[in-house]
Amino acid sequence: MALTITVNISDLDEKILINDLLDIDDWVQQAVVGKINNCKKRAANSAAAILKADASIESMPATDDGLIAALFDRADYKNRAERDAEEAPA
Repeated sequence: MALTITVNISDLDEKILINDLLDIDDWVQQAVVGKINNCKKRAANSAAAILKADASIESMPATDDGLIAALFDRADYKNRAERDAEEAPA
């Protein structure tokens, strides 16, 4: 599944960005890539900790992508919205 995101900015905001940026779209794309990389590092670290703490796990994947996939495949995995909903006061 691929996700397409559209960002709408005003004419003034576009002029403000063009004042500093060579290419607005490239900057947005690179900002998203940077955020994904940061989130991936946190997810891999979290996955390693969770898998290491699970006594039923006999082996772990050797790559970040493998660790993350193993985390996402767990029956007890919850994404951010699900975790926040659990923590919200009733």
